[in-house]
Amino acid sequence: MIKPVNGFSKLSKQQKIDWLAENYLSNTPEAVTILQNYWNTDESLQKLHDEFIENTISNYYLPFGIAPNFKINDRLYAIPMAIEESSVVAAASKAAKFWGERGGFKAEVLNMTKIGQVHFMFKGRKENLHRFFEENRQKLNDAVAPITRNMEKRGGGILDLDLIDKTSDLQNYYQLFVKFDTRDSMGANFINSCLEKFAEVLRNQARATDYFSEEEKQLEIVMSILSNYVPECIVRAEVSCPVDQLSDNPEIQGKDFAEKFIQAIRIAEIEPYRAVTHNKGIMNGIDAVVLATGNDFRAVEAGIHAHASRNGKYTSLTHAKVENGIFHFWMEIPLALGTVGGLTSLHPLVKLALNMLQDPSAEELMKITAVAGLAQNFAAVKSLTTTGIQQGHMKMHLMNILNQQKATEDEKQQMITYFTKNTITHSGVIEQLERIRG
Repeated sequence: MIKPVNGFSKLSKQQKIDWLAENYLSNTPEAVTILQNYWNTDESLQKLHDEFIENTISNYYLPFGIAPNFKINDRLYAIPMAIEESSVVAAASKAAKFWGERGGFKAEVLNMTKIGQVHFMFKGRKENLHRFFEENRQKLNDAVAPITRNMEKRGGGILDLDLIDKTSDLQNYYQLFVKFDTRDSMGANFINSCLEKFAEVLRNQARATDYFSEEEKQLEIVMSILSNYVPECIVRAEVSCPVDQLSDNPEIQGKDFAEKFIQAIRIAEIEPYRAVTHNKGIMNGIDAVVLATGNDFRAVEAGIHAHASRNGKYTSLTHAKVENGIFHFWMEIPLALGTVGGLTSLHPLVKLALNMLQDPSAEELMKITAVAGLAQNFAAVKSLTTTGIQQGHMKMHLMNILNQQKATEDEKQQMITYFTKNTITHSGVIEQLERIRG
């Protein structure tokens, strides 16, 4: 019977692995070897990875790939992508080539504002709280001055500070609603430090306010935290070309392509079941770049999906139209990214990825990342409305199936040749491999 373990975090890495192998992996005799095989042979690099999180026992690798030939605002990029899904990098690269021949992608950052909140409960008269806030506004700003000084030197800092009454939604609930510009930093630690200082001042000043009743002096701070929903930190990515230049298939007219493509987008705009899968395809491109550049893909996912639901119904993030004979395809999304702080200066591959992107500012990285998402979505919808998505996806997936079956190099070549003229299915691959093996 497995018993709870005490002091696990204090064990050495090898002791943690031995405990895990004994209690949870006893049916996998090669478990210890597998975990150790993924250790980095450079001890200093492995130590760095071990200290990113607690209770590290090994490294989990994802493929680190490149999607070249992205023309964005008339500048060429090779975009790094970290992802396990087989067809993502290929699809992004194909879309980059397609639009590179038609003027490339355009992208612009519409705003860089980020949000933080101090959530608190106040049992008392609203007019007293509003008076208190206005009287202490300067004290609040003065209290965070040591924290914001360096950010202000870079052109960022606190943009606005407001008291928000939420008592109609939850009894006695108010918040300090703060807007920030964190420049090239994603800014989570900066924002949270400011918010916690605001909370401290709020609590202390409430206790010292003579016109507050005893109940009002007990102003209760619930929590102080940034929001990953950043509806004012918006980047727009778009492509356009004459309709008659839209198709790269001689059997499909540009007009027909555009009509069917736009129909697919409109379905995603009105049908949530389709919109979720549609937007997941966008996130294939976005998450891969976010991960490769050491940013927080969970925060990005949460914020973007909230944006897709902002009008009360989950809908497509991308849109398309034909106007005056020109096909337009675009997307506006909230995207808070950083190029300084966090893993950007620690993880060697993250530093390399940013260097590969020519050391972008946060604003430039937002543009690049949004374009990767738009490209991914274009490639997916193009496949869905023409050849079907499985043709390309299964071609990429073939190698995964062959590796699962431990196919030799000779067997792989025979299988690739066979499936150039036959439909790829998992069962079909197994059957053909068995025929080759006799």
